[in-house]
Amino acid sequence: MHYIKPTKFSFLPRFLMPLDVLGLFERDPFGNSLLLRRMIIGIVGWVTYGRYTVVNRIQIEGTEHLENLPINNVLFLSNHQTYFADVIAFFQIFCAVKWGFKNTLLPPMYLLGPRARQYYVAAAETMNQGLLPRILGQAGALTIERSWRADGRDVKREVDTSANDKIATALQHGWVVSFPQGTTKSYAPVRKGTGHLVKNLDPIVIPVVINGFRRAFDKKGLRLKKRNTLLTVRFKAPLQISPDDTVDDIVAKVRHAIEQDTPEWVK
Repeated sequence: MHYIKPTKFSFLPRFLMPLDVLGLFERDPFGNSLLLRRMIIGIVGWVTYGRYTVVNRIQIEGTEHLENLPINNVLFLSNHQTYFADVIAFFQIFCAVKWGFKNTLLPPMYLLGPRARQYYVAAAETMNQGLLPRILGQAGALTIERSWRADGRDVKREVDTSANDKIATALQHGWVVSFPQGTTKSYAPVRKGTGHLVKNLDPIVIPVVINGFRRAFDKKGLRLKKRNTLLTVRFKAPLQISPDDTVDDIVAKVRHAIEQDTPEWVK
């Protein structure tokens, strides 16, 4: 079943939680303050807003698929082009949708009350590279140790068995953004772990297709590389997953939905 009753967590004792009507003491299931997260998302949103709307132009499609989603157990699966610019754009859009905006980030009043129940999956090595990534990590990063990639090279090491537990916990609380290819390289294979995750947890899966971020930003997504670039973010209808689908079936559906089937000219 898609529906999971959301749980509220607080730094206050349970009997005092009803008094916190503004959510000042609310936390996530990992013990992080949601007030601090809102502040970070708001500040990062204001600082980066011009990059998506003035320096470049963002074109958003499909937010009608987000309007009636529950506040938790929603998994966004997207192709990946930069470490952070993609995620920041998603978070901006999620906050705008919360305020009733449709396919637009104009005007940015939604940053006055950002959505806090949102997470994104990121490689631990990426989040440990400097102060700024650590700050961005406080905006909801679910850090995992990749078993196939480290420091820009292919490796083989034990699978991080805590990864799915973190994602499952985050889905019980809110929305999760994941990049199932685990790399910014186009047409890379979708990791089978995503198939297992979807089959075992049965979240609502929203496929997302993005483009333009690789041209506009550096690999980290923190430095502007090219101006006047069209950035596109297209949300699709929830992916239809059957109980009879195998992990391989799910992987194939995800790969097709995020438009990462390897074209003939690449083969």
